[in-house]
Amino acid sequence: MLQRIQTVFMILVILLMATSLFFNVWSFESAEEGVSYLMTPFGLEMEAAGEEPVSQTIPYVLLAVLAIASITVAAIEITKFKNRLLQIKLGTLNSVILAITTVLGVYLATDLSGSKEVAGEYGIFIFMVPAALICNALANRFIHRDEKLVRSVDRIR
Repeated sequence: MLQRIQTVFMILVILLMATSLFFNVWSFESAEEGVSYLMTPFGLEMEAAGEEPVSQTIPYVLLAVLAIASITVAAIEITKFKNRLLQIKLGTLNSVILAITTVLGVYLATDLSGSKEVAGEYGIFIFMVPAALICNALANRFIHRDEKLVRSVDRIR
């Protein structure tokens, strides 16, 4: 199981998505106005000078839920190494989850910067999710290659 290259790529998906939960999605800090915004996968924290910090979780927590769902699907996908067709289906599902996570993260960050009329900077989360999507696509490619090899050997018998 661990000697297969697709398992290595799926482990990379799990590691990338697990570590992405600890990084920012978007942030903005203005020293002259004393305003700062920090968007993480678990929520948005707004802080103004002389005011108490405010937190908002919905809809930003959807990013964390989708990341955890992707981790779960990838872990299940690793354990189903004897059933390659199910692995292919789970890999496709994980690709969809990762694509939705990427689009939602960019949309929420862009919407937030537009509504607050500030130009913040994207965090590492925005770049780790597409990297996980690429690793997942590579894993699916190698699973397809294994399935094709097994079918060709069955045809020879």
